[in-house]
Amino acid sequence: MIARLTGILAETAADHAVIDVGGVGYVVQASSRTLSLIGPVGGSVMIFTEMQVREDSMTLFGFGSAAERDWFRLLTGVQGVGGRVALAILSALSADELRKAVAAGDKAMVARAQGVGPKLAERIVRELKDKVGGLVLGPAALASAPATGAANDAVSALTNLGFRPAEASAAVAAANDELGDGASLNALVRLALKKAAR
Repeated sequence: MIARLTGILAETAADHAVIDVGGVGYVVQASSRTLSLIGPVGGSVMIFTEMQVREDSMTLFGFGSAAERDWFRLLTGVQGVGGRVALAILSALSADELRKAVAAGDKAMVARAQGVGPKLAERIVRELKDKVGGLVLGPAALASAPATGAANDAVSALTNLGFRPAEASAAVAAANDELGDGASLNALVRLALKKAAR
C-alpha cells in the first residue's frame, strides 16, 4: 500500500498530477482543490495517497492533507460513491465544510458536487452522520490556504524550502489572517516562516 509520495511535480491536468519519485512517474487522481494548491511544476511536493485496486485497474488518489484522505475513505465506504465521485465532493467542499454539512444533515450542500444527486446526498449524510464524531481532522488542509496569488506563491516557497504542503498551507493561512489580503509575498513568507517554526 502506498501511503504518500514525496517527489517532483512533473505535470498537472484537470483531474490528476504526475509525481516523479526517483525517476518513476506516478499518476495521482486528485480533487481540484488539491491540484490548485499543489505547487508549481518542477517543485518538490509531498502528497498523501490512497490506492484502490479493482479487477481491471489500480488507481492512486492524492490528497493535500490527512483530513482530506480520511474523508475520501469515509465517502468511498458509502454505497454508490466511487473514487471519482468522492473527489468531486472534495472538490466542491473542504473537509471542514463537509464535516459541518454531514453533522447538520445538510444534504443540499453535499448535492452541490458534480455527479451527486439528492438521493445519493441523503445517503451520504445519513450513513456518515454517526461516523463524523470519531473523525479526527488532521492539520489544516492545503485547500484551506487563501486563494490569492501571493498566498499560493508563499505556500510554494515554503514547500520548496522543505516544509510539508499541509504545514506550509497552515502557516501561510495564519500569516494571511494576521497581515490581511493585501500583504506582499515577502511579508507573507517571512511571517509564515516564523509561524511554521513555532
